[in-house]
Amino acid sequence: MIRAAVAGVAGRMGSRVAQILGESEGLELAGGFEFSGHPLVGKDLAEAIGGSPTGRKIGGRIEEVLDSVDVIIDFTTAASSLANLRAASARGLPMVIGSTGFTPEQLDEARKLASSAACVISPNMSVGVNILFKMVAEAARLLGEGCDIEIVEAHHRFKKDAPSGTALKLARIVASALGRDLDEVGVYARHGMIGERTGTEIGIQTIRGGDITGEHTVIFASLGERIELVHKAHNRDNFARGAIRAARWVVAQPHGMYDMSDVLGIK
Repeated sequence: MIRAAVAGVAGRMGSRVAQILGESEGLELAGGFEFSGHPLVGKDLAEAIGGSPTGRKIGGRIEEVLDSVDVIIDFTTAASSLANLRAASARGLPMVIGSTGFTPEQLDEARKLASSAACVISPNMSVGVNILFKMVAEAARLLGEGCDIEIVEAHHRFKKDAPSGTALKLARIVASALGRDLDEVGVYARHGMIGERTGTEIGIQTIRGGDITGEHTVIFASLGERIELVHKAHNRDNFARGAIRAARWVVAQPHGMYDMSDVLGIK
């Protein structure tokens, strides 16, 4: 039995991960925690996510679960996830992190911390999205310089970072396949008399509204035809199930930084 704890267990993603964990064979929801001032700290963990009371309480910091679990699943924020990874790696405890918005410097620190504890970090835990990553890389390689490439992402009105981590990863995959530097060719907004589109730019455009769970479209447009690769998430369950799949996998891995392509064996 793999004992898992969920960071941000009262949040939109954390609570759903916890619920699905409780229904998963071979896994146990053994702990959960929030930030210290959260109103649910001290409340029954299972009851807080719609289950029957178990006696386990929601903690106010990661240290309260470190000695009683085998893996931590974290969908909070980049800064919080990094702080949690510092604490977990000091104990050699594996983590699965689905938070987005990491800076290059934060990712460098996470990579160093992962030398002491196995860690899966992915901007999108969906199996389908990670297959999309693979397909986009191949499409960019085959189409080469003959297409204008645009990425459009849409999410709910509550999402704080833009573009999404998934959209940025898609853009990096395209740039890498074409030998371009995304910092030089990424275009994140267009307005006014901007002139013709250049042949090397990669557009990344953002939509925010309502309760859109997550949609990503990669457009390869040439003169006379267009290819679109699209992924639409209908709810958060696919992200939660992907994270749980990663948790099963990472507990048996040596120390190091991994992503979902490692988990799925498609790297």
